[in-house]
Amino acid sequence: MHEKLHSDLVFRAAAADDLPAILTLLAQPDMDDGRVLGLAEARRLYERLAQNPDLRLSVAERDGRIVGTFTLLILRTLGHAGTPSGVIEDIVVAGAARQQGVGAAMIAEALRLCREQGCYKLALSSNLRRDGAHAFYDRLGFERHGYSFVIDPAATGN
Repeated sequence: MHEKLHSDLVFRAAAADDLPAILTLLAQPDMDDGRVLGLAEARRLYERLAQNPDLRLSVAERDGRIVGTFTLLILRTLGHAGTPSGVIEDIVVAGAARQQGVGAAMIAEALRLCREQGCYKLALSSNLRRDGAHAFYDRLGFERHGYSFVIDPAATGN
């Protein structure tokens, strides 16, 4: 099922057959230092993710080729009077498709999906060293808000 068309891009929920292309995008050196799941493990994880109605792995296609991907989680909690929020992760554009509006169109698509779900915000986090990405998010209207804290559960030993 294809979603709204943004110029020459088509957005849709990813299918299992898209995993090789998605893994190729995620293997780019500037994404997780080139570390990526193997296809068999990705297929197992995809089957689990596909069971969550509040999680959507999306792809952006141009001329039938996948040129971008993102994962959107609709987070439903008791806070904010039960109003959901969106969290976008793993925003990746193919190297050859960068600087062509694909990333901005993917964010626009994530915002559209959030509006459909009544989200009060769309949040993301970005590695401190990704200055270009930060400038991109600033241009799109994201506000630097609060702090992001992380801890490696395996490193705590508790």
